Amino acid sequence: MSHRELYCDVCEDLAAFETPPCVDGHDTDCPELICTGCGAAVVIATVAFPVTRLAERRRHQPAHRHAA
Repeated sequence: MSHRELYCDVCEDLAAFETPPCVDGHDTDCPELICTGCGAAVVIATVAFPVTRLAERRRHQPAHRHAA
């Protein structure tokens, strides 16, 4: 089991959190953590953003045409 020290909302203090046995096969990288003081559970989630092509669109803007 992996141990981390995080702020626990229930204990209202820093507490040791540990990873429970993971049935999903994450092992120590499991996003679920349990406070060893009170047993509160938290889920650590990562957020992934898709890569956009906005920068490329700005670079290749069409040329402005002027009336003659």
